[in-house]
Amino acid sequence: MRVLTGIQPSGRLHLGNYLGAIRQSVKLQEKADDCFYFIADYHALTTVSDPALLREAIHGVALDFLAAGLDPEKVVFFRQSDVPLVQELAWLLSIVMPMSRLELAHSYKDKLAHGKEATHGLFAYPVLMAADILLYRSDLVPVGKDQKQHLEITRDLAVKFNLKFGEVFKLPEGFIPEDVATVPGTDGQKMSKSYGNTIPLSGTDKEIKKAIMGIVTDSAPVEAPKDPETNTIYKIYRLLASPEEAELMADRFRAGGYGYGDAKKELLRAYHALLDPFRERRAALEAHPDDVRDILASGAAKARVEAEKTLHAARRAVGLE
Repeated sequence: MRVLTGIQPSGRLHLGNYLGAIRQSVKLQEKADDCFYFIADYHALTTVSDPALLREAIHGVALDFLAAGLDPEKVVFFRQSDVPLVQELAWLLSIVMPMSRLELAHSYKDKLAHGKEATHGLFAYPVLMAADILLYRSDLVPVGKDQKQHLEITRDLAVKFNLKFGEVFKLPEGFIPEDVATVPGTDGQKMSKSYGNTIPLSGTDKEIKKAIMGIVTDSAPVEAPKDPETNTIYKIYRLLASPEEAELMADRFRAGGYGYGDAKKELLRAYHALLDPFRERRAALEAHPDDVRDILASGAAKARVEAEKTLHAARRAVGLE
C-alpha cells in the first residue's frame, strides 16, 4: 500500500498542523508499505507571492516534519517542484477535465468569496492535485474534509483518461482519519493561518506565551462556574494534556473559583511539556540546513524514478511517444 500526502508551505506551521497532518503522517509511516510525502510548493504559489517567504516556509515545513519524527529511511520526502514532471502530467489530465467541474469546486468558490483573484492557478488547482496523486500511483490519500472533493475529482479524471486512452492510472482511495481532532484557534474558530488565530510551533517562548495568553474568553468572573465544553482554553488543553489532567481542569471550571488566567498558564505548561522535545530537535536540525536539503534532494531522486514510469505511460497513451 502506497500512501501519499502533501502539505503547503504557505507560512509557519502551527499547533493545529502538528496535532493534525504532522502527527498523522508520522503514524502512517509505521503502517504503510511505503509513503510519499511532499512539500507542495507549486500549490503554495497560488497564495504566497514573496519569494523569500516561500523559501523560508519550504525549509520550515521540512524542519517541522523531520523534528516530529518523519524518517527519511521509511518515507520518500521531497519538494513538489523538484519533480517538475508533475506539471506535464497536469497538462495531460487537463485535456479530459471538464470546465464545469472546476467551476463547481468548493475550494475555488470559497477562495473567490474571500477576495482571492480568479487566476488560472487557483482555478486549475484540483488538476495539479490530481497529477500529484496519480503520478506516484498512490493507493491511499489521507484528506481533510475540505479536500474530499478534490480526491473525487482525481478519481473522475483517472477514469476519464483511462476510458479515452487506455488503462494508465490506478484509482486512489481517500480516507479522513478519525483520530485527527479539529484544533480551535485563539478566537474559537478552527486554527488557521488565514484567520490569524494560531499558536506557533517554531516561535519564540515569548510568541507562544503571547498567543496562549491572548485566547479570547468571555467576561465570566473568577468565582463563577464555567462550562468547559464551550471553553476554548479547555478544548485546546485536552488535546495536549493527559485524560486525568484534562478532567481535573474541567472539574475546576465547573466548580467555580478557577479563572481563565490560571487556565491559560496551565495550557502554556502543557504546551511546553508536549512540544519542547520537538522544538529542541527542530533547533538541532535548523543548525544543519545542508543536511535537510540533502534529505529533500534524495527524496526527489527516488520520486522522479516513480514519476517517470507513470509519465512515460501517459505520454505513450496519448501518442507523444
